[in-house]
Amino acid sequence: MRTSPTISPVRYLAGAFAGIGLFTGLYVFFVRTLAGQAMDQLAFDGAEFGRRSVTPLAQELLDAVPLVSVVIGLLLTGVVTVVRRNGKTLVVAFGAALGAVVSTQLLKMAILTRPDLGVEGYDGNSFPSGHTTVAAASALAVFLVASPRTRGLAALGGSGFAIVAGVATLANGWHRPSDVIAALLVVAIWGCVAGLVLTRGPWSMGIVGEGRTIRPAGVDRLQLRLFIPVAVVAVAAFLVTWFRAFGDTPSTLIAYIGGVTAIVAAGLGIGLTGIRLFARLP
Repeated sequence: MRTSPTISPVRYLAGAFAGIGLFTGLYVFFVRTLAGQAMDQLAFDGAEFGRRSVTPLAQELLDAVPLVSVVIGLLLTGVVTVVRRNGKTLVVAFGAALGAVVSTQLLKMAILTRPDLGVEGYDGNSFPSGHTTVAAASALAVFLVASPRTRGLAALGGSGFAIVAGVATLANGWHRPSDVIAALLVVAIWGCVAGLVLTRGPWSMGIVGEGRTIRPAGVDRLQLRLFIPVAVVAVAAFLVTWFRAFGDTPSTLIAYIGGVTAIVAAGLGIGLTGIRLFARLP
């Protein structure tokens, strides 16, 4: 494959800082403020609807996520690496995935705290979600080692896998929506770090040459068409929940729908951004 020697690191630096900013804002609002905790808890309480309808499936999925993610991730990244003969990318991909998993556990267990602001419910810190991080990190590894022609499909499939795992943690009462979205952001940040590594220094693989097809036509457009309506629903549900969070009859079902659609929108948005950011990576 013909490549040119350099690619600007600005896109990956900007992506990493944007991810850190979103993660920080998510934590400050949903964990450190009364309004954020109340809204997040309403979505968590509204998950009773999900538990009644999908709990058996969600429980099985959650139990299988760590093993399935690791096994599938190892197999797919190994096969793709052998086919493409690109061991450097494999090392970086595994490093990014491991970094995401370890940093999530450090953040949740040792660094971030959840203050007691009087909101009824589980008061321990669960931000970010470990299960979602494992699923998304495995998807990230496959995404990074994929070829430019298949990377869009890897992003779509990986986003779907991480979204299902994240929604399952909410439906099964393990995590709040902010926990899941935060986990997706942690993985996204490490993905940007991987992109920076792969375009600079001894790990650099250059960029795809001009004039080549660098992603499957329509994959990013498909994600965009899925993202827009889901994001609109999520924003509408957020606004309704915001105005009714401290009312006499707060709607847990609307909050739950907002939480689910927010998770879906976050997963699709990160996947779409990944396609654009890594379009020129060989």
